Amino acid sequence: MSMLTIRSLAELEQYTGQELGVSPYHTITQEQIDRFAAATLDYQWIHLDAERARTESPFGATIAHGYLTLALLPYLWGQVVTMENLKMQVNYEIESLRFNQAVTVNSEVRLRARLVAVRNLRGIAKAQIEVTLEIKDSPKPAYNGLVTFLYHFEQ
Repeated sequence: MSMLTIRSLAELEQYTGQELGVSPYHTITQEQIDRFAAATLDYQWIHLDAERARTESPFGATIAHGYLTLALLPYLWGQVVTMENLKMQVNYEIESLRFNQAVTVNSEVRLRARLVAVRNLRGIAKAQIEVTLEIKDSPKPAYNGLVTFLYHFEQ
């Protein structure tokens, strides 16, 4: 799988309306879920208690925090597109995002991204990306939405 490399605002603009790519799969482990719970102080049993989740939850297993799957967005986005010649990249906005499907422990997820729009803000690229977090072997994605990044290119 070849990754797309973008080096300038003008180059980025050329991809408006196009799918930019799909990341490799990433496995959501119980260790990752546990660490996210500790970092966010969200210790709900549905995420941490495997036995109770197996017997009491509709999913039959622990599930990743929705915000954990969202927090993976920058990492997975970096697996789709390499931005070069940057001074800085800023997570700017989540215009809309819908969690559609729980991600059970040991599921594999990947990001599919499409460039919706690019605006030139005095040399800063404001890029709106349609994102979908796909779950391997599931017809329904974990989430889909519109996110915006700001790219401060060198030139």
